[in-house]
Amino acid sequence: MLLAIDTSTRAIGIALYDGNRVLCENTWISKNHHTIELAPSIDQALSHVGAESGDLKAVGVAIGPGSFTGLRIGLAFAKGLAISQRLSIIGIPTLNILAEVLPVQSGTRSVAVLEAGRRRLAVGWYRAKDGIWYPDGDLQNLAIEEFVEMITSPIYVIGELTGETRLRLRKTKGIILSPVNCVRRPAVLAELAWKRWRKNDVDDPGALKPIYLHYGDPIPG
Repeated sequence: MLLAIDTSTRAIGIALYDGNRVLCENTWISKNHHTIELAPSIDQALSHVGAESGDLKAVGVAIGPGSFTGLRIGLAFAKGLAISQRLSIIGIPTLNILAEVLPVQSGTRSVAVLEAGRRRLAVGWYRAKDGIWYPDGDLQNLAIEEFVEMITSPIYVIGELTGETRLRLRKTKGIILSPVNCVRRPAVLAELAWKRWRKNDVDDPGALKPIYLHYGDPIPG
């Protein structure tokens, strides 16, 4: 069984997955109480499915971009659990979790976004090829106005979109997904991590680091 943890932003998610079923999935918007909410929520999820931490084989964790504090808390918890329980750990870029749920047609493009604070967005661009979404360029930290101006051709838009951003995007050629379809699902993170774990493509808990995106300092996707 694999535990998935995503604390990239105020939207927190956890899931339990066994390769055949999503055993448990929980998402909520935190009031920046990640530290006190995460561990009890995981204990409750394990209890709900009649499992214990000793039943886990691996942990998948979202590594950003996202909030400095949120990423630090989630990654520290995942690393501590992996080391103490001798679990495999798999880090998954947060924006990949969003892009994964979009329909894939060769040649189509998508863009995934997260709130970055101060009316800015963490933005990742993707292009579909051979049934997979591939990162298409660097991650970016953009003002809402800058982001909207870049949507000049048909493209799927998914992620943390405020009412204001949605209103602005309606005037573009973007294909804007509904709020329900924009939820960053921890079950998707779990499945991505599970696939890597089955291939023994795991990370070193000591070397795994979060992706921090700074204004004016793009990081390769």
